[in-house]
Amino acid sequence: MSLNVIDLIKGQLGPALVSQAASQFGESESGISKAIGGLLPAVVGGLANNSDNPGVLDAITNASSSGILGNLLGGSSSNPVISNLLTSIFGDKISGIVNAIATYAGISNNSSSSLLNLVTGATVGSIGKYAADNNLGKTGISNLLGEQKGIISSLLPAGLSLASLNIGDWAKGYKFDNDNDAIRPAASEAPKVEVTRSTTSAGTNPDRNNNDGGGSIWKWLLPLLLLIAAAYFIWKQCDKKQTTTTTTTADSTATPTDTAATVTTTDTASTTAAAPVTRTDENIDLNGVMLKGYKGGMEDQMITFLKSGNYKNAADDAALKDKWYDFDHVNFKMGSSSELEAGSQGQLDNLVAILKAFPDAKIKIGGYTDKTGNEASNVKLSQARADFIKNALGKAGVGAQVLGAEGYGSKFATVDAKASDAERAADRKMSVRFAK
Repeated sequence: MSLNVIDLIKGQLGPALVSQAASQFGESESGISKAIGGLLPAVVGGLANNSDNPGVLDAITNASSSGILGNLLGGSSSNPVISNLLTSIFGDKISGIVNAIATYAGISNNSSSSLLNLVTGATVGSIGKYAADNNLGKTGISNLLGEQKGIISSLLPAGLSLASLNIGDWAKGYKFDNDNDAIRPAASEAPKVEVTRSTTSAGTNPDRNNNDGGGSIWKWLLPLLLLIAAAYFIWKQCDKKQTTTTTTTADSTATPTDTAATVTTTDTASTTAAAPVTRTDENIDLNGVMLKGYKGGMEDQMITFLKSGNYKNAADDAALKDKWYDFDHVNFKMGSSSELEAGSQGQLDNLVAILKAFPDAKIKIGGYTDKTGNEASNVKLSQARADFIKNALGKAGVGAQVLGAEGYGSKFATVDAKASDAERAADRKMSVRFAK
């Protein structure tokens, strides 16, 4: 089975980046997510159509050493390599793509243009890294891109076709147009799009074009069958909601044992949110210095606690151990304990600023996983991630204020391992608490 390069790219375009892009561009997270879902298959299709283009192959080959993945939001728009690559792929169709995606996603043309550059950077960077890691030369990259022609045909979201993107005649050979497809919404990050294709086609039903009365039965039978199927689906969804309870909290208070509260950070799977929540970054006042964060989020809660004098007045560590604060933006790449998703560094910088503003404050880091996978591996992964954050804070000059880091694996997980990935996200956590 051919490798789907979409799987290589999803980790770069997760919830953390969507949230930061929405804040930076002044758009809703749903609009950014929708735009990425439309742009990603279009960009991959453009690369597949140019799998023998020397300029495309050179750009991918050099991407692994360009650092493009480390600065998608900041550097993609002004990167001449990306601009030249887009021109090479789409020619004079770029403005048409930008306009179509802006209309489809309900965002501005400027935001759509910036996202086109960002998605292209993530795509080229991810394929380049894969090629470098697996010793693929230009021939191997060309073959990999060519294989995508049979994979990406089902990835354009409902309501969006290459005809509407005005990309050109080359789209016909890829059968991208999915106007008759039914979308099954994905539970995870924005770029993950699942499509269910209809298996009926012209010519498979001998009565379809029969006008002597035999085919007329389908005029009422097919709508009836669809109505029954829709009613059954709605009933199953309602039944699932009645039997499944998922709890997520923004202001997290742990159990009396040394545990942590809900936060969205990946373990053996990619980060997903248990329920779609749209929040906007605001200015959080740190003694006159403004930090970007959520009202009621980690920074806001920690600063409020420190200003209240409750930390200073706490008699010992026992008085502090039950209150944990969730990282809103710090997310690790899937299965990794040493690579953060794009956009994560900002919140670590905020934590450093808070500790420097309150030099007497001490903290502890906690890492957690859900119930899936081997527990020994879960403990090892959560410990490595907690240590990574501790070491990062040390390099930033506040290491003396970090008293410890501990990984608990799935010890305090509450959601069943057989639950959906979205539901298990409540147990995948990276948190911080005050300590003495």
